[in-house]
Amino acid sequence: MKRLLALIAAALMMAPTVCHADEGMWIPMLLGRNQAAMQKAGMHITAQDIYDINKASLKDAVLLFGGGCTGEFVSDEGLVLTNHHCGYSYIVKHSTVEHDYLTNGFWAMTREQEIPCPGLTVTRLVYMQDVTKEVLDGVTEGMSEGDRETIIENNIKAVSAKATEGTHYKAVIKPFYYGNQYFMYVNEVFTDVRLVGAPPSNIGKFGGDTDNWMWPRHTGDFSMFRVYVDGSNKPAAYSKDNVPYRPLKHLEISLKGVDEGDFTFVFGYPGTTRRYVTHDYVDLAANQENPVRIALRTIRLDHYNAAMRQSAAQRLKYASRVAGIANGWKKWQGESLGIERLHGVEQKMAQEEQFRQWAKDKPQYRDVLDSMEANYAQLREVSLEWTYFNEAVMASDFMQRAYRLFRIQRNSDTALVTSMRADSEKYFEDFDQHSPVDEAIFVETFLYMWEHGYAPYMNLKHSTDAEVEATLHKVYAKSILNNPKKLEKVLSMKREKMIHAIGTDPAVQIFSQAYNYCYGGDKRQRHSTANDNIQRLMRTYIKGMMEQYPDSNFFPDANLTLRVAYGHVEGFKPKDATYYTAYSTIDGIMEKENPDVYDYRVEPRLKELWQKKDYGHYATKKGELPVAFIATNHTTGGNSGSPVLNADGQLVGINFDRCWEGTMSDLLFDPAYCRNISLDIRYCLFIIDKYAGARHLVDEMTLVEQ
Repeated sequence: MKRLLALIAAALMMAPTVCHADEGMWIPMLLGRNQAAMQKAGMHITAQDIYDINKASLKDAVLLFGGGCTGEFVSDEGLVLTNHHCGYSYIVKHSTVEHDYLTNGFWAMTREQEIPCPGLTVTRLVYMQDVTKEVLDGVTEGMSEGDRETIIENNIKAVSAKATEGTHYKAVIKPFYYGNQYFMYVNEVFTDVRLVGAPPSNIGKFGGDTDNWMWPRHTGDFSMFRVYVDGSNKPAAYSKDNVPYRPLKHLEISLKGVDEGDFTFVFGYPGTTRRYVTHDYVDLAANQENPVRIALRTIRLDHYNAAMRQSAAQRLKYASRVAGIANGWKKWQGESLGIERLHGVEQKMAQEEQFRQWAKDKPQYRDVLDSMEANYAQLREVSLEWTYFNEAVMASDFMQRAYRLFRIQRNSDTALVTSMRADSEKYFEDFDQHSPVDEAIFVETFLYMWEHGYAPYMNLKHSTDAEVEATLHKVYAKSILNNPKKLEKVLSMKREKMIHAIGTDPAVQIFSQAYNYCYGGDKRQRHSTANDNIQRLMRTYIKGMMEQYPDSNFFPDANLTLRVAYGHVEGFKPKDATYYTAYSTIDGIMEKENPDVYDYRVEPRLKELWQKKDYGHYATKKGELPVAFIATNHTTGGNSGSPVLNADGQLVGINFDRCWEGTMSDLLFDPAYCRNISLDIRYCLFIIDKYAGARHLVDEMTLVEQ
């Protein structure tokens, strides 16, 4: 208790918005404000070298990869590097049992062998602009939130249209500081993107979910793509006549590497942080929602992983699912532990008390935190139902398909029926293999809800667990969703008969009951109203904090817009008597090797190179082959694939993860534990060159020896 009181007292003495060393995700256009601090920390270049709209700068080499990762140009022929897990779904999509690129890797030895990836885009920022005045034109104090949003939406449409008129560019306008400021991003979007190279999973995903979020890491987490354009170097839909893109800027690659204490910065597209939320949000996440999410995802992972061990076909089928499910599952565990270790709820409460004292004589801010607490109290009453719906009700394919029938029942759009019929045909191709896995997930997630008091709609109040489980198995067995002939018969009926048949199906009935329980009555409205109010109050709260600390340099929360984070290569002490050094080597791969565990199998060719110490000029002066390193850069989801650059703006690594002990950094930053994990670019080049024999790809790049 004494320690906790001391922590709160310390928090009361400091401004909650002053960043810790190396904390922050900074807007490139405004980086001049950070230039002195960055140069003092060791940077040799200028803010203008990073972002400039009048001449080519580093920002022209950094890309939004797909809808939630980062990539970077590394050659003047449109070659892009990103993470293996960012390209994962496209590697899986192109893989078959006969041509298993996920397991064996893929390397295009000619341009003709590069594989088109329909649906994949990469986006380059042309320029950004502060459009706060234009977006808020017509917004007045006291205006209702609905009227405010209408004006803002109309203004955004007008500003975006004007900025892109007569161009092939696209504009996105996003709020910052909860709507106190708005920036416009004018982008160039490329749609002809082709897979060039990917290491086998035993390199690109070495360590699997066991090592995910952990340090030390030994994962060669990279993949390679190429952007193609038309003859005028502009974005174009796929055509065999398209040519490689000639970027304004591509990154130089340093073979010198990094040492402990070296300055680095990450340039990419971080997804979401919530640095300024109040204690209620932190408590809700750590103590109410995360435990339920973790438990329910454990059920899914156990069944999918067991299936993946049965055959190569099932491994390919479930690989992307497991990757997506496990990522949040493990992150939430680390986040909750980090919040507990930092007494995060108490820290936030102490900071809020300081704000309350400052705001006593300021009517605009005086009651904002009390109102926030009242709205969180409303949210708490319904938030777990939403969590259960997303993580339990929608966990199985069975219930996701029941949801589609549920929509057909309530919507006369014939396209829904057509889509359901087409997808069902594909679904039943491997139904016999998939059904036992999906049934187990459906039964166990619903049983978990029932055991925790969140399934009263099942009308089994006095039943035993065994009776509930048996009932759920009957629901699965009797549904038309698992009988292709019966399903087709129902979907072929006239509208009135079809609706009746769907309504009598046990899967649709239990889904409908679950949906009404989680969202029915006024629950949806209460949830929506509380969230809307919290967003509005946060706008006022953060505006007040900026007035409270006018000399602080506030960084805006991440929102999938281009940012710069900077820090230093540095190890850390995760627990008593343990210190993690800042880099890992190929020796660690061999130490982890376990032929009996898929995630720790070592490729024979890689082992051969290690035994011969055949590292080429990618080894350190000590003769070691580095694999990964950690630094104090502030990153989050979306930074996957981001270039990690040295003091001269040269590529030294590819960001791919954070250390588990610091995953609470989206909410609370602790410089003692928060570390980003990056693939050392020398290991990436070693795999391309020495392992894969794709030297022609390395030859495209601009390598700097010193």
